[in-house]
Amino acid sequence: MNIEEVKETFEFMDEWEDRYRFIIDLGRKLPDFDEADQTEENRVHGCSSKVWLVYDREDDKILFKGDSDAHIVKGLVALILMIFSNKTPKEIVATDANGILNDLGLSQHLSPMRTNGLFSMVERIKSIGESFL
Repeated sequence: MNIEEVKETFEFMDEWEDRYRFIIDLGRKLPDFDEADQTEENRVHGCSSKVWLVYDREDDKILFKGDSDAHIVKGLVALILMIFSNKTPKEIVATDANGILNDLGLSQHLSPMRTNGLFSMVERIKSIGESFL
């Protein structure tokens, strides 16, 4: 699934409770995250829950993996990975994640702490992309 398919799915859901369940389900489908990568160095600060993010470089693309100790946040990690993973550093830096997340209506329906955490993930990924430019 990609972020455009998520947007289309959201359009068919009238209630935010249904969208939350969908986001949680996305988190359940994330690939297993190696427990050895759950380190302070890989932790994204600014999130109320624990979030870890790692990456690998494959040719000219960056592949991200992430995890969280909270179900809804794990789903938000899945959304962020859909937006950024498997893109070049230039594409990562140029991506308007805030616009995409606003289109999904997340900033209006998440708590301020979760919204801050979401944008902390975006900032971390963008800084990783910038480090390769």
